[in-house]
Amino acid sequence: MKKTAIILGATGLTGGLLLDQLINDNNYQNIKLFSRSKIEDLPSKVTQFIGDVLQLEQFKTDFTADQVFCCIGTTKAKTPDKELYKQIDYGIPVTAAKLAKANGIDTFLVISALGANAKSKVFYNKTKGEMERDVLKQHIKNTFIFQPSLIGGNRKENRILEAIGLAIFKVIQPLFFGKLKEYKITDPLKMVKAMINLANRKNYAEVIITSNEIKRITKNN
Repeated sequence: MKKTAIILGATGLTGGLLLDQLINDNNYQNIKLFSRSKIEDLPSKVTQFIGDVLQLEQFKTDFTADQVFCCIGTTKAKTPDKELYKQIDYGIPVTAAKLAKANGIDTFLVISALGANAKSKVFYNKTKGEMERDVLKQHIKNTFIFQPSLIGGNRKENRILEAIGLAIFKVIQPLFFGKLKEYKITDPLKMVKAMINLANRKNYAEVIITSNEIKRITKNN
């Protein structure tokens, strides 16, 4: 049966790659985007709902699908205000999960981060951890939380510090052995393929998908 997918964060790197994959996937007949800005030149199978995603409840009637892919995320450099940061990285995914639960959507996938911990003293790790905790509280049948390490790839916006960090990581990656392998850069396309793979595989045993697990799932892709 053909499926309908919701994407949050389609204007970002990972969300954009996911959108491209789903457009070319014949298993998906409808794709719904919820965002602040419109993406031009998309095929008819894509419907865009433009508005303030910090007020996602306004879209409740249209928030219907078989699967929700939440690729929302910001950075300290882009959003230095901690209150706004939390509204984005915690508020949007948790609200999306609540809407998915209310509207009977049984598959929910969200990108978190390696090191997420609701009990962490580090604000950014704590925020991600709290998001994971409260998404899981919705008890959506198929919930997959992805914890990638630093995500590689070229972004539309200019993130100088992140670019420097990626460059350094690429140089030192060969030194990552054992448990440190988990901190190797995550390929955004591999993560997208892992998300689609799991979205269409029922009763998967793991809910938290680490960076190593992302690599394992897409080993042959």
